[in-house]
Amino acid sequence: MSEQMLNILLVEDDEVDVMNVQRAFKKNNIRNPLWVAGNGVEALGALRGGEIPLDRRLVLLDLNMPRMNGIEFLRELRADEKLRHTPVVVLTTSGDERDRVDAYNLNVAGYILKPVTFANFVEAMATLNKYWTLVEYP
Repeated sequence: MSEQMLNILLVEDDEVDVMNVQRAFKKNNIRNPLWVAGNGVEALGALRGGEIPLDRRLVLLDLNMPRMNGIEFLRELRADEKLRHTPVVVLTTSGDERDRVDAYNLNVAGYILKPVTFANFVEAMATLNKYWTLVEYP
C-alpha cells in the first residue's frame, strides 16, 4: 500500500449513499480501501476488532443512523483510549446547528453537507481526497 493510502471507514446506513460514495471514489480514481458499517455499533466493532488496519485510518461519518447515531459514535470513539485520535469527517444531510456544534466539540476534522446532485457529490469527494493526500497522518 502506498504511503498516501488511507484506510477509510464509511459509517452510513443508507445504501444509496454508500453506492454514491463508492461511485464517486471510482469516478475520481480514489483507490483507498473502503470499509462500510451501517451504524455506530458496527463501526466501533470494526475499529476495535482489527478488521481495519490500525494505521492511517479515516472515518466518514453520517449522523442520522439507527442503533447508535453519529454523535453517540463520536462520544464512544473519543472515550476509547486506542481510538480517540482517529480522524473523523462528518458527511451528513443534517444542517442542524446543534449537530454541527456537537460534532466539532467532539473534534471532527470536518463537517460536510451531502451534496444533492451526484456531480456535486463527486466534486466533494475529489476535494476531500485532495485534502487527505496533503494532510500528514501519524
